Amino acid sequence: MLNRAIIAVSLATIMLSACGSSEPPQVVEQIVVREPGEPEVAIAAPLTDIALGEEAFQRCTACHTVEAGAPSSAGPNLHAIVGRTAGSLEGFPYTEALAEEDFAWDAASLDAYLADPDGFVPGSDMLIGTVTDDEERAAIVGYLVSLSE
Repeated sequence: MLNRAIIAVSLATIMLSACGSSEPPQVVEQIVVREPGEPEVAIAAPLTDIALGEEAFQRCTACHTVEAGAPSSAGPNLHAIVGRTAGSLEGFPYTEALAEEDFAWDAASLDAYLADPDGFVPGSDMLIGTVTDDEERAAIVGYLVSLSE
């Protein structure tokens, strides 16, 4: 919950700081204050401008949809992917490798999967999905996280 709140506040700050400016918003450094004894909150992917992530995601739309309730295409619908157990979207024919995974998608796992799908889940079949550019991948992950809140 705290992680979602931090992301929401950070994104709101970025969007508000861009109001009235002709320059694109800049990613700002985030400082997380916690009380002694509280678990550390890790943000796996840098916060990015959601519009940049949506634009970067266009390369994925040949295989994936993101609209709530939209049918899957060659790849599963990625709406609300964060928190979903890998290989579990009802009605999508996952590879055996993904169907047998037992983890929930989060920013870190999405980042690792997009960087090297077969390295992260050997036997998965996302053939053209590798995103080698770190900034583009972070933007896509940020966009997918925003669709899961």
